Amino acid sequence: VNEGSCTQASHQIAARMKAAGFTDRDITFFSVPDHPKDGGLVAVFPGSDPAAKPMLLLAHLDVVAAKRADWVRDPFKLIEEGGYYYGRGTVDDKAMAAVWADTFIRFKQDGYKPKRTIKLALTCGEETTFAFNGAEWLAKNKPDLIAAEFALNEGGGGRLDAAGNRQLLAVQVGEKASQNYTFTTTNPGGHSSQPTPANAIYELADALKAVQGYEFPVKFTDTTRAFFTMTAKGMGGEVGAAITRLLANPNDKAADALVSRDKALHSTLRTTCVATLLNAGHAENALPQKATANVNCRIFPGETVEGTAAKLKELAGPKVTVTVNQPVRPIAVPPPLDPKITGPMEAVAKTHFPGVPLLPLMSTGATDGIFLEAIGIPVYGTPGFFIDPDFGGIHGLNERIRVKSLYDGRDYLYDLVKAYAG
Repeated sequence: VNEGSCTQASHQIAARMKAAGFTDRDITFFSVPDHPKDGGLVAVFPGSDPAAKPMLLLAHLDVVAAKRADWVRDPFKLIEEGGYYYGRGTVDDKAMAAVWADTFIRFKQDGYKPKRTIKLALTCGEETTFAFNGAEWLAKNKPDLIAAEFALNEGGGGRLDAAGNRQLLAVQVGEKASQNYTFTTTNPGGHSSQPTPANAIYELADALKAVQGYEFPVKFTDTTRAFFTMTAKGMGGEVGAAITRLLANPNDKAADALVSRDKALHSTLRTTCVATLLNAGHAENALPQKATANVNCRIFPGETVEGTAAKLKELAGPKVTVTVNQPVRPIAVPPPLDPKITGPMEAVAKTHFPGVPLLPLMSTGATDGIFLEAIGIPVYGTPGFFIDPDFGGIHGLNERIRVKSLYDGRDYLYDLVKAYAG
């Protein structure tokens, strides 16, 4: 069986923490009876200054599913090879979970006395839509346990070039909201020897082609405006010039087309919707009675699930029903581009990664940060882990992280937490 247990993992981590000197009073386990394997933990490292609000370190223990047959190596076994650690979750998000736990253990072993209380939440359910989501549960049921002035999470990082040279660091400030929609069309069907113009598959295909052909409008947040301004300076050339034009006029279609050749930049500019699953027909020799598709949207901050649904219904036309899938997660609240957060990140980076620029970034993906932001805790994706240009196979095949990147990130994040807590 490929399914592991976050509950077991959290207890194993707690055992390491207790061996370093933490007590039962410092660690709270949580789970629910109907998801016994999806538990997690919250650990508290008390600070000396009651006036200093706590900080929270967040990471998830669960990983995306992996099909063993498609991988070169066993995805569920940590393998070191050629300067890399391979395995599902080596980047997303076990590296961060391990480093946060390791940081707590090192602090205890070193006798470190922070001024600010430091909290650690290791959760489950981030990667699976209908799993028990620990971050959501804590925000709704134990908000005082995780209450913090701000949280540090996944979503930032660093990029290497093909030769392994550091190109840039990124701090995630804000993210899109992920929402799924179902397109459905139905017909009476009939014998395939006598086709009719009304065909559920063709009607669905026409709707999906309309979605494919539509570009949501270009928009900017404070974070993405800062990101694109720095990117334009760094890239230069025709793309840099096009970004500058787009910043001045988001309706410049020619500039948009040029910038959007880069899929990451394209997604950072707007809401995106894409077909991800299809199901149609019931027999080889019968006209389809029903066809459905899942359309996955990544909604730009400030836009809504309902507004996006309205646009999809307009594109799909009257023959196709568009429904909003459950669960409907909170819309991401962009945290402020706060110098009190980015300042220490830059200062510590100058020591660990001299000469590497630090950019603010809006994630085009989605994290559990949305649940904390919904209760007023701004969440920032930290820099630190440098990954290869293909993003290290995250959510894909042969996920990996350079051994050097992991340990460089470990040292950076250890000093970064101290910078905030000291």
